[in-house]
Amino acid sequence: MDVESRAAEAAVVAVDWRGRPCRPHRHGGMRAAVFVLGIQAFEIMAIAAVGNNLITYVFGEMHFPLPQAANVVTNFVGTIFLLALLGGFLSDSYLGCFWTILTFGFVELSGFILLSLQAHLPQLKPPPCSMTGGGCEKARGFKSTVFFLALYLVALGSGCLKPNMIAHGADQFDAAAPGGAGRLSTYFNSAYFSFCAGELVALTALVWVQTHSGMDVGFGISAAAMAAGLVSLVSGAARYRNKPPQGSIFTPIARVFVAAYSKRKQVCPSRPNSVNAGACEPVRLAENFRHSNKFRFLDKACIRVAQQGPNMKPESPWRLCTVAEVQQAKTLLAVTPIFACTIVFNTVLAQLQTFSVQQGSAMDTALPPGSSFRIPPASLQAIPYAMLLALVPAYELLLVPLMKRATGTRSGITPLQRIGVGLGTVAFSMVAAADVERRRRDAAAGGHRMSVLWIAPQFLVFGVSEMFTAVGLIEFFYKQACAGMQAFLTALTYCSYAFGFYLSSVLVSLVNRVTARHGGGGGGWLGDNDLNKDRLDLFYWMLAALSVLNFFCFLLCARWYNAGVDGSDAAAASGQVAAEGVDGKEII
Repeated sequence: MDVESRAAEAAVVAVDWRGRPCRPHRHGGMRAAVFVLGIQAFEIMAIAAVGNNLITYVFGEMHFPLPQAANVVTNFVGTIFLLALLGGFLSDSYLGCFWTILTFGFVELSGFILLSLQAHLPQLKPPPCSMTGGGCEKARGFKSTVFFLALYLVALGSGCLKPNMIAHGADQFDAAAPGGAGRLSTYFNSAYFSFCAGELVALTALVWVQTHSGMDVGFGISAAAMAAGLVSLVSGAARYRNKPPQGSIFTPIARVFVAAYSKRKQVCPSRPNSVNAGACEPVRLAENFRHSNKFRFLDKACIRVAQQGPNMKPESPWRLCTVAEVQQAKTLLAVTPIFACTIVFNTVLAQLQTFSVQQGSAMDTALPPGSSFRIPPASLQAIPYAMLLALVPAYELLLVPLMKRATGTRSGITPLQRIGVGLGTVAFSMVAAADVERRRRDAAAGGHRMSVLWIAPQFLVFGVSEMFTAVGLIEFFYKQACAGMQAFLTALTYCSYAFGFYLSSVLVSLVNRVTARHGGGGGGWLGDNDLNKDRLDLFYWMLAALSVLNFFCFLLCARWYNAGVDGSDAAAASGQVAAEGVDGKEII
């Protein structure tokens, strides 16, 4: 098969649930996306109620020591986000978004049911015991096996769902249609609003139920929420625009590297439309592709060796690739530095779901102070989401139109700009956390307990940062993705969460080891089960410094990513914002 034929086959036509071409006025649009937003809200409601209060269950009922409990949570959450790559691959290559969501939705539901049973049956848990008194029996053997089996069924299901829910919702909009880019940007903001609504319900109502009625009831409600999400998904099946799977997304990329290596001794033309002295003839390259002058060694995969006879067969696809395949490989390599710069951001998120919850447990949780009503510490994470339910619509209705007039971009602010704002402000969350923790320790030393509301600022600042970074990153990956890679590249967003949470586990263990070695025989900054003896404030300061360093790394990576197609970075260096990249994609 020649190159042109293979390029023609790459065209993707959206189909309905019966496999017929979609009708613009009958399929897709926000009328279809609202059903996807429904499962997004219910799924995040279910998983957030488990993940955000999991450390309380692992520490208080499964009796894992605090550092181990924190690592159980971060490893669990990290695995969810890492498995997003599997979900994106299966969707783009074989199943399609809808069937991937439906299949793994039932896997996640089974995990919630098993987790609820494990929390309900006494024979599957160690005997009740107070961890502050010591001598508690840690969950081992069969009890531990059931717990981790349930936990990682939830992780498998949720991980494979996450990128496909976002991608399936975005697939309902035709970005090439008039106004399509603006509607797509509105959808991403709507998806984040749905996420915030689910988080808010989980961190208030469901965490309250877990605290007052037991974790088994709370996990059971998570199972019910997941079931409701699946009903929402199926209800919109007749309205969806479905993009058929394109076969393995890794095969074309592998072909590019194999072909480029096999022709490594060929001389790549210096100009895309030139001919290299008759020795070889390059396949036509797109002059308006932003990354044309990056990774030039891959261009050799498009060199067509001059035929020596009239009966010579066309070159194998593993020796001659299409321009689209080379662009696909270049895009994947080009977005990698941007992806890497968001890992530290998600390491900060890991602290808010682990140590900040324990930080709240060591404070006065009475609201108002002196009253009998006590707020569950995990519910403090609901504060930024309550605020974001107002900020996200304000951003869409007020800030976006303002920025459209100021910058000329169709989405008001470009995805990379949103990421930059979020990465630039997240350090202040850790600064606030470190200062409050120092004050809390000083108060505890004097026999006083600070109000739990003092840790609200660190959640508020992070919430604003996440609104910019999370939505910007998802929109960035989806818009940069080539045909047939939308779900997989969207999964990179969640993969960033995974590496962030895994990095948190590594940092906790490494900091404990180093500070214990140089701390005069103590247990390290985070070595005790008592925060009054630990130095959590110093750990927070370290993360604040890492966040600042990470922000400057992002600025360099964004400048490189937006270098002009002529190979220079003049456009990026000028500090000006382009309305559209020359390849039709917005840039910073």
